[in-house]
Amino acid sequence: MTLPPIHEWWPRLSIEARHEMIASGSLRLDETVREEIRTITGAVVGAEEVLSDQDLDYARTQMEAVD
Repeated sequence: MTLPPIHEWWPRLSIEARHEMIASGSLRLDETVREEIRTITGAVVGAEEVLSDQDLDYARTQMEAVD
C-alpha cells in the first residue's frame, strides 16, 4: 500500500473530492481523489488503494467538524 497517512493530505484535498470520497460509501478511492492525493503528496497512489476503516472515520469526523 502506498497511500500516505490521511492527515498528510486530507486538509489539502478539495471540498469536491472530500464529498465524493464520503458520499461513495466505499473504502476504494476513485481516480479523481487518487490524482489529488498524488498532486498533494507526490506519492504514487495506485488504482487498488483503499482507505482503512480508521481513515474513513477520520474523514467523516473532519467533515462533520466543517459542516
